[in-house]
This record gives sequence, C-alpha cells and structure tokens, in this order.
Amino acid sequence: MPEAKMRTQFGGFLATGEVVIYAALAVLLFATALATIGNAGKMLWESLRHWSIATDTLAVLDQLLLVLMLVEILHTVRISIHSHVLVTEPFLVVGLIASIRRMLVITLEAASLTKGGIWSSDGSSIFRASMYELGLLGVLILILVFSITLLRRYAPTEE
Repeated sequence: MPEAKMRTQFGGFLATGEVVIYAALAVLLFATALATIGNAGKMLWESLRHWSIATDTLAVLDQLLLVLMLVEILHTVRISIHSHVLVTEPFLVVGLIASIRRMLVITLEAASLTKGGIWSSDGSSIFRASMYELGLLGVLILILVFSITLLRRYAPTEE
C-alpha cells in the first residue's frame, strides 16, 4: 500500500513539473513572439522612412512568418497544458508555415540572382540548387497538406 501511495505522489509531482516547464516555455515563446513583432515593426518603419520598402519586404515578411510559427507553437503548448495530450496537427501546421516561408525566401533570392542580367557559373549553380530545393519544398508542402487533411478527416471523435 505505501508503494502505491508513493507512486501516486511521484506521478503527481511529475505532472506538476510538466505543467511548470510548459508554462515557462509558453512565457518564453510569448516574449520571443512579441520581440519579433517589435523587430518587424521597426524594420518596416525604417524601410518606410528611407523609401526602401521594396528591398526590405522580404525581411519583414520573413519576420512575420516567424511570428506566425511561434504563435502556432505557443498554441500547441497551450493545448498540451490544457489536455495533457500531445497533438500532432499544430506541428504539421508549423512545418507547413516553415516550408512556405523558406519557399518565399528562395524565390526572392533567385529573383535577385537573375535580376542584374549578369549570369556567372556560380550564379547558375546556385540557381539550379535553389530550383531543386523549391521542388522538394513543393513536394513537402503537398505531403504536409495531405497529412493535415487525413488527420482532420479521420480524427477520433470525443463522446
């Protein structure tokens, strides 16, 4: 009997520790998201002041997509604290956002490679590698969307 009581108390202690760790993680993610939003706002303000919004759009968009990823991770942590169950779908959404973010960055970098009209062998190899990466990211995005669709379609129903 004393062993069962000790196991129960130890299990309760670990559950409390888990919630404390999740709470600390949530606070740090929230602070990081706020700082990133502030940084994106500062970058946008500076680019508007210097009339360089066209060149700084990629950096601002990159920061905002990072915030979106952080908020999705924060949502996952919140669900884990509330239900004590690790949910798969938010991680797939974060992977989808990260893939789209990378795809946008590659596309804009490839556009800057071809913009000047000067084409070197280094630029050609970088462009080719970028196209391979874009293709793989496209396949990854399709797989992630298919996985999310399957999860939503065949999700267990709560009674």
